[in-house]
Amino acid sequence: MDARRLPARHGILWLLAGFALFRRNPPLMTALSFGYLLTVILVNVIPTIGPILLPLLLPALTVMLANGCRAIEGGRAFTGESLMFGLDAQRAGLIRLGVLHLVGSSLLVLAGFAFGEPIDIKDGMSPEEAQALLTDLGIIMVMASPLLMAFWFAPLLTGWNGVSAGKSLFFSFVASWRNWRAFAMYGLALAVVGAVLPGLVLIFASLISQPLVDILSVALRMLLIFVLAPVMVASVYLSYRDVFETPDPVEPAPALPDE
Repeated sequence: MDARRLPARHGILWLLAGFALFRRNPPLMTALSFGYLLTVILVNVIPTIGPILLPLLLPALTVMLANGCRAIEGGRAFTGESLMFGLDAQRAGLIRLGVLHLVGSSLLVLAGFAFGEPIDIKDGMSPEEAQALLTDLGIIMVMASPLLMAFWFAPLLTGWNGVSAGKSLFFSFVASWRNWRAFAMYGLALAVVGAVLPGLVLIFASLISQPLVDILSVALRMLLIFVLAPVMVASVYLSYRDVFETPDPVEPAPALPDE
């Protein structure tokens, strides 16, 4: 797979293009995003097996999200067949990806327990505890980055292009590494839109009146849930489309087993 090396500005363009895709059909984009989030929540709360089952399903759910985004972008009918595109032919590969995702997530959780120490925050944290917590979170984020890079494009490489599970993880990691500037800009733009700007709005509102803060707080939460979440969903699809420059894929043949 030939992955393009994109300039940093594409990280912002993914969000802008995601918002443009959201504007094409807000009800369907919102339904798609909430369907995904609801599925994740419901599966995760299943006693005992939920946290194990969820990583196994995430690759297939990611392909379904991208199928929905592609249908909306192309102005095509939003049907069950279009939503399930690629899942049947690539069932084995997506299951293997899910198993690898479960293994990687489990190792990350174990590493988090190894590096982190429980902190009681009922009575607040001392500056030393806060610094320790931030350090632990930073270490975990650094350890999680390779996992995120490996799985960012992998489900679509397998579901749409028929790439085997192991190779899709490799290609996804390499593509993410080649485009680290765009992803860094993407993360920075998300932080600004999702945290910095709402925080500044609430700070300025607090200088006027507390009722205004309460009203704006609810309004901003709604915007984050009903607008930013679908935009983020769309940006995953758009980043894949930009990096790999694939036309509308045809139903792929079953992937060969990993070597």
